[in-house]
Amino acid sequence: MGHSEYDPAAKDRHPWNVGRMVGAKRALKPQQVWAIRFWLDRERRLRDRAMFDLAIDSKLRGCDVVKVKIGDLVSGGRVRSRAIVIQQKTGRPVQFELHEPTRGSILVWLERRGGALDEFVFPSRIDHADHISTRQYARLVDEWVTGTSKCARRITGPIRYAELSPATVNRKSRPASLT
Repeated sequence: MGHSEYDPAAKDRHPWNVGRMVGAKRALKPQQVWAIRFWLDRERRLRDRAMFDLAIDSKLRGCDVVKVKIGDLVSGGRVRSRAIVIQQKTGRPVQFELHEPTRGSILVWLERRGGALDEFVFPSRIDHADHISTRQYARLVDEWVTGTSKCARRITGPIRYAELSPATVNRKSRPASLT
């Protein structure tokens, strides 16, 4: 249903999505992932780092990330190396591996947060029995990306080989003076 070309008020109206990015967003590049991790560590945001690492390792949708319970990730006082979560959209179980840095960040967050196995890993500020909303999660992701883009020059600027650990730099790609 459109607007009449004779309606004077319709001339000043613009579609809601003019100038906005609509549809699926591009995936993060590895450089952007490390920039976000660096920024979250520098800002000392334990919950956000655990949430980001869980989202990256699991590749779950946002609605599924916020609904993960402590019992899904922890058994016997340790964070599991593999976890299974049932997706909300498909109703199918998804198994994923939690890498060591992710397990570490989740463990640090859970030690600070506390809680029982049947509670959500990322509780709401308003109702601690509920999880954060997917809208709040989307705001956080937007904040992470924009926060790193503000200091992107410092993070992604030229890094000298001496600042990197030997495991990070391939020996063949080093200049002859450093090998």
